[in-house]
Amino acid sequence: MAADGGCSARAQAPAAARVQMGDIVRAYLGALREIAAFTSEQCEVFRALERCRTAALGGQIAICDTCGHAVAKFNSCRNRRCPTCQSLDQHRWIEARRERILPVRYFHVVFTLPSELRAIVRWNRRALFTTLFAAASGTLLALARDPRRFGALPAITMVLHTWTRTLLFHPHVHAVVSAGGLSPDGAR
Repeated sequence: MAADGGCSARAQAPAAARVQMGDIVRAYLGALREIAAFTSEQCEVFRALERCRTAALGGQIAICDTCGHAVAKFNSCRNRRCPTCQSLDQHRWIEARRERILPVRYFHVVFTLPSELRAIVRWNRRALFTTLFAAASGTLLALARDPRRFGALPAITMVLHTWTRTLLFHPHVHAVVSAGGLSPDGAR
């Protein structure tokens, strides 16, 4: 029984049904497969999203001791690309970053791998992604350290994205760069 004397199973049920990524994938993946080809990596993600929070992954049933009302709660896929499963991890990551940010404005900068090089990424992803990160960070640091421009060491956070919103292969790095930084002597 819930603390208020009501049904404990109902208390555990979500107040309103929310549409989740798994619902969208289950509804539209068949039609999408008819018009698009996917990589094995994309297929693996879709399989996880299709099964997310369904009986396929198992779950638990909460039953009220008083009235017998039952509510099924299914397990999540825990795939790192699932927005439903990763929302708590994402929130924790953002909060951890907030504790470390400088009290200045920030810029969003995107570095994109030229389309001519995308085909060779499939042969050695690690080497090309490492090179893309090195080129992006090296460029940002060189420009920021230049005394004619900024003359300081900025705070930089970088994230690799490999797909577009429409699931096309498009490797690019998002960088969040501070508009302030540490002076060369470290004094300010």
